[in-house]
Amino acid sequence: MKTEEPHRERRKQMLSKYPLIKELYGHDPNSKYKVFLSFALQLVSCYLLQDASWPLIIFCAYFWGGTINHSLMLAVHELAHELFFPEPWQNVWFGIFASFPIAIPISLGFKKYHLIHHANQGIVNVDPDLPTIIEGKYVRGPLFKFIFLFFQGLIYAFRPLLTLPMPLMNMEIVAYIGQFIFDFLILHFFGWKALSYLFIGTILGCGVHPLAGHFVGEHYLWGKYETYSYYGPLNYLVYNVGWHNEHHDFPRIPGSRLPQLHKIAPEFYKDIGVNSSWPGVILRFIFDDSITPFSRMQREGKVRDKVE
Repeated sequence: MKTEEPHRERRKQMLSKYPLIKELYGHDPNSKYKVFLSFALQLVSCYLLQDASWPLIIFCAYFWGGTINHSLMLAVHELAHELFFPEPWQNVWFGIFASFPIAIPISLGFKKYHLIHHANQGIVNVDPDLPTIIEGKYVRGPLFKFIFLFFQGLIYAFRPLLTLPMPLMNMEIVAYIGQFIFDFLILHFFGWKALSYLFIGTILGCGVHPLAGHFVGEHYLWGKYETYSYYGPLNYLVYNVGWHNEHHDFPRIPGSRLPQLHKIAPEFYKDIGVNSSWPGVILRFIFDDSITPFSRMQREGKVRDKVE
């Protein structure tokens, strides 16, 4: 299919009519405090859970740690777009820091592939968000869909390494070293259970978890649209990533200012895809036979090397 993705054209129309939208561009200096709070909460949790029973660790990892770590992942998403600090290098280093409680050094690898997704949404063999043949062919029926969602964080992380391998950057090596040191310190001071709590929280928080509904909610073809927004209260925990049409229209606007975009140009968002519930999206994906990982817009198109 050779159709153009909708965001580029809508952005041009909106800027033509409302040039003051560009005043929303930039960084949000308050976002870093949310990361500091999340980081501190996870350290305290590691201390409190170091001698806890495994059932309690798993319970806390899902309901508490998974929520915090998923929030940190969306902080990494904002940092990938350089929306925390004015200088690119500041966002890079803070992204490494924000990844520490996640227990996996995701920040730079995510940025590398996520910006390709923005520049080439839906383009086959280029957009790393598109599923592989194996995913689309075998992820069918409630059981396999549940398993797919349970491990979707790992699938999301490792898929582009197989479908679109890219050279390792020097800063990625720095991030791996820093993550190893952080994990070692957690292990040394708080023990295996604390480190396991962080890692399990990351897996569970990306799986069948209310916040993880955005993975399938954003670009699956739930109707006639290829990008869907969610405007519910869970956005307070994930830097407004639910405002996803708006984010793809203007990746240079931090999540905290996307509601202002609506106030400036409300008529452009009357006819867009909207999901009312992320948990509802998860349930529909599992039980609706018409929705599979192949339920994505796929197109041919000009490959772009940067986000506009």
